[in-house]
Amino acid sequence: MICLSLLLVCLIERQVRQALGGDQKMLGLYPGNQKVRPTGRMILYHLSDLRLRVGSAADPPVIAITRGIQLNLLDLLGLEPTHPRWPET
Repeated sequence: MICLSLLLVCLIERQVRQALGGDQKMLGLYPGNQKVRPTGRMILYHLSDLRLRVGSAADPPVIAITRGIQLNLLDLLGLEPTHPRWPET
């Protein structure tokens, strides 16, 4: 289980760094807006505040994004938070 968790963290970090390209550094991960290479720990720390608002029959579920860095990370990971993966009923 530990190896699988470490693999997942490494794959997330690799995806973000590849999407950044070039120097693989981004702003907003640390206080003070210094430009640093993202680590798996910092990526998951910033994504840990995401909340899912449960929908109803008329409204689909919505992901509540509270900070801009979360939207940036989801974009770098290739995830679209406004479109759920399950079909609407």
